[in-house]
Amino acid sequence: MSQSLITPETRIKVSSVLNRDTTTFGKQHLIDGSEETCWNSEQGLPQHILVDFGGSPVTVESVQFTFQGGFVGKKCTALASLPGAPNDYCVDLGAFYPQDINPTQTFPLACPDAIQRLKIIFEESTDFYGRITVYKMDILGTH
Repeated sequence: MSQSLITPETRIKVSSVLNRDTTTFGKQHLIDGSEETCWNSEQGLPQHILVDFGGSPVTVESVQFTFQGGFVGKKCTALASLPGAPNDYCVDLGAFYPQDINPTQTFPLACPDAIQRLKIIFEESTDFYGRITVYKMDILGTH
Protein backbone atom coordinates (compact mmCIF):
# COMPACT_ATOMS: atom_id res chain seq x y z
CA MET A 1 0.00 0.00 0.00
CA SER A 2 1.37 3.40 -1.00
CA GLN A 3 2.11 5.94 1.67
CA SER A 4 3.85 9.27 1.85
CA LEU A 5 7.62 8.81 1.82
CA ILE A 6 8.22 12.27 3.31
CA THR A 7 9.38 11.77 6.91
CA PRO A 8 11.31 13.90 9.42
CA GLU A 9 14.51 12.26 8.08
CA THR A 10 13.77 13.39 4.51
CA ARG A 11 16.05 16.16 3.28
CA ILE A 12 15.06 18.43 0.41
CA LYS A 13 17.22 20.73 -1.71
CA VAL A 14 16.05 23.05 -4.48
CA SER A 15 17.89 24.69 -7.36
CA SER A 16 16.92 28.25 -6.40
CA VAL A 17 14.54 30.40 -4.37
CA LEU A 18 12.90 33.57 -5.69
CA ASN A 19 14.95 36.61 -4.62
CA ARG A 20 16.78 34.27 -2.19
CA ASP A 21 13.84 34.84 0.17
CA THR A 22 13.86 31.43 1.88
CA THR A 23 11.49 32.59 4.62
CA THR A 24 8.70 33.39 2.18
CA PHE A 25 9.45 31.05 -0.76
CA GLY A 26 11.76 28.34 0.67
CA LYS A 27 11.80 24.58 0.19
CA GLN A 28 10.13 23.96 3.57
CA HIS A 29 6.85 25.15 2.03
CA LEU A 30 6.79 22.15 -0.35
CA ILE A 31 5.79 19.86 2.52
CA ASP A 32 4.37 22.14 5.24
CA GLY A 33 0.75 21.24 4.45
CA SER A 34 -0.36 24.86 4.09
CA GLU A 35 -2.29 26.01 1.05
CA GLU A 36 -1.04 29.56 1.69
CA THR A 37 2.69 28.92 1.27
CA CYS A 38 4.81 27.79 -1.69
CA TRP A 39 8.27 27.18 -3.06
CA ASN A 40 8.97 29.66 -5.83
CA SER A 41 12.07 29.28 -7.97
CA GLU A 42 14.19 32.04 -9.40
CA GLN A 43 13.90 32.58 -13.17
CA GLY A 44 15.87 30.39 -15.56
CA LEU A 45 15.79 26.76 -16.58
CA PRO A 46 16.26 24.03 -15.67
CA GLN A 47 15.07 24.09 -12.06
CA HIS A 48 15.02 21.03 -9.79
CA ILE A 49 13.95 19.53 -6.48
CA LEU A 50 16.23 16.94 -4.88
CA VAL A 51 14.81 14.61 -2.21
CA ASP A 52 17.06 12.45 -0.01
CA PHE A 53 15.12 9.81 1.89
CA GLY A 54 17.64 9.53 4.72
CA GLY A 55 18.66 6.22 6.25
CA SER A 56 16.28 3.82 4.55
CA PRO A 57 15.93 3.35 0.77
CA VAL A 58 12.42 3.58 -0.68
CA THR A 59 10.46 2.42 -3.70
CA VAL A 60 8.71 5.36 -5.34
CA GLU A 61 5.37 4.78 -7.08
CA SER A 62 4.23 8.33 -7.82
CA VAL A 63 4.78 12.02 -7.17
CA GLN A 64 2.14 14.65 -6.49
CA PHE A 65 2.42 18.36 -7.19
CA THR A 66 0.14 21.32 -6.68
CA PHE A 67 1.42 24.08 -8.95
CA GLN A 68 0.43 27.70 -9.34
CA GLY A 69 -1.20 27.95 -12.76
CA GLY A 70 1.05 29.92 -15.11
CA PHE A 71 4.19 28.76 -13.26
CA VAL A 72 4.04 25.04 -14.00
CA GLY A 73 6.87 22.70 -14.96
CA LYS A 74 5.75 21.81 -18.48
CA LYS A 75 8.25 18.98 -19.02
CA CYS A 76 9.63 17.16 -15.98
CA THR A 77 12.19 14.38 -15.72
CA ALA A 78 12.58 12.09 -12.70
CA LEU A 79 16.01 10.64 -11.96
CA ALA A 80 17.05 8.53 -8.99
CA SER A 81 20.18 7.29 -7.29
CA LEU A 82 20.77 3.90 -5.70
CA PRO A 83 21.75 3.51 -2.02
CA GLY A 84 25.36 2.52 -2.87
CA ALA A 85 25.95 5.59 -5.06
CA PRO A 86 23.75 8.45 -3.82
CA ASN A 87 25.37 11.09 -6.07
CA ASP A 88 25.01 9.08 -9.29
CA TYR A 89 21.57 9.74 -10.78
CA CYS A 90 21.75 6.75 -13.11
CA VAL A 91 18.16 5.52 -12.70
CA ASP A 92 15.83 7.18 -15.22
CA LEU A 93 12.27 7.05 -13.88
CA GLY A 94 10.81 8.76 -16.93
CA ALA A 95 9.32 12.07 -17.92
CA PHE A 96 5.92 13.55 -17.11
CA TYR A 97 4.04 16.53 -18.42
CA PRO A 98 1.90 18.49 -15.91
CA GLN A 99 -1.09 20.47 -17.06
CA ASP A 100 -1.10 24.24 -16.52
CA ILE A 101 -3.71 24.05 -13.75
CA ASN A 102 -3.94 24.67 -9.99
CA PRO A 103 -5.38 21.36 -8.66
CA THR A 104 -3.09 18.62 -7.35
CA GLN A 105 -1.78 16.32 -10.08
CA THR A 106 -0.39 12.80 -9.60
CA PHE A 107 2.26 11.28 -11.85
CA PRO A 108 3.16 7.56 -11.73
CA LEU A 109 6.86 6.70 -11.89
CA ALA A 110 8.44 3.42 -13.00
CA CYS A 111 10.75 2.65 -10.07
CA PRO A 112 11.64 -1.06 -10.02
CA ASP A 113 14.38 -0.80 -7.35
CA ALA A 114 14.77 0.84 -3.96
CA ILE A 115 16.37 4.27 -4.28
CA GLN A 116 18.16 6.72 -1.97
CA ARG A 117 17.49 10.02 -3.72
CA LEU A 118 14.96 11.39 -6.20
CA LYS A 119 15.65 14.37 -8.43
CA ILE A 120 12.80 16.07 -10.26
CA ILE A 121 14.07 18.31 -13.05
CA PHE A 122 11.78 20.98 -14.48
CA GLU A 123 13.16 21.28 -18.02
CA GLU A 124 10.45 23.63 -19.31
CA SER A 125 8.01 26.03 -17.66
CA THR A 126 4.73 27.63 -18.66
CA ASP A 127 6.21 30.90 -17.34
CA PHE A 128 8.10 32.93 -19.96
CA TYR A 129 10.96 33.49 -17.49
CA GLY A 130 11.18 29.86 -16.40
CA ARG A 131 9.91 30.26 -12.85
CA ILE A 132 8.24 27.33 -11.07
CA THR A 133 5.77 27.68 -8.18
CA VAL A 134 4.78 24.61 -6.13
CA TYR A 135 2.33 24.76 -3.22
CA LYS A 136 2.47 21.06 -2.35
CA MET A 137 4.69 18.11 -3.13
CA ASP A 138 4.32 14.53 -1.96
CA ILE A 139 6.07 11.33 -2.93
CA LEU A 140 4.17 8.07 -2.58
CA GLY A 141 5.54 4.56 -2.37
CA THR A 142 6.85 2.02 0.14
CA HIS A 143 9.70 1.98 2.66
